[in-house]
Amino acid sequence: MAGLSDEVIEAKDGTIPVASGYSGHQEVVEAKDGTISVASAFAGHQEAVQDRDHKFLTRAVEEAYRGVECGDGGPFGAVVVRNDEVVVSCHNLVLKQTDPTAHAEVTAIREACKKLNKIELSDCEIYASCEPCPMCFGAIHLSRIKRLVYGAKAEAAIAIGFDDFIADALRGTGFYQKANLEIKRADGKQAIIAEQVFEKTKAKFQLY
Repeated sequence: MAGLSDEVIEAKDGTIPVASGYSGHQEVVEAKDGTISVASAFAGHQEAVQDRDHKFLTRAVEEAYRGVECGDGGPFGAVVVRNDEVVVSCHNLVLKQTDPTAHAEVTAIREACKKLNKIELSDCEIYASCEPCPMCFGAIHLSRIKRLVYGAKAEAAIAIGFDDFIADALRGTGFYQKANLEIKRADGKQAIIAEQVFEKTKAKFQLY
């Protein structure tokens, strides 16, 4: 367009920032594996996103402190957000409920589903005070939550004795693993009977 020009400023690691002729507007052209994508944002947009994330993540951290103070469980908090509003704010309840699965993220997902009366949260985000463990990642995936923002890395929790984190399952750091679990798949008639459950009930479970 006449009167408007784009100036290439810098190219690093396949990323080329472009200063647009539009005032207050920036475009980023990224080339990876032969593909080119364009992301644009008005001035202040990134700062707004960061401020928003900071607000909700702070809420999750406050929940982590609250849970410890109440003696409910470990120092973990999670917040489910929908349309920029907090749906639920929860902390770890493992000790209070005598339930090893009552992690902050799982508890938050359970409560959010109850509150919204649905089993998928595709229009929601979750903020966790710490990097979720494999179980919580699984729950986040199954709930179809669209975005996860977490604060502390798993190693921060591992350093004070928590061993059920993503570092064990995905990073191969089995040094921290305490439990010895034997896993065996049934065979023969046992396996056939179990598999028939899915075939006979598939018409009733079109969940998504």
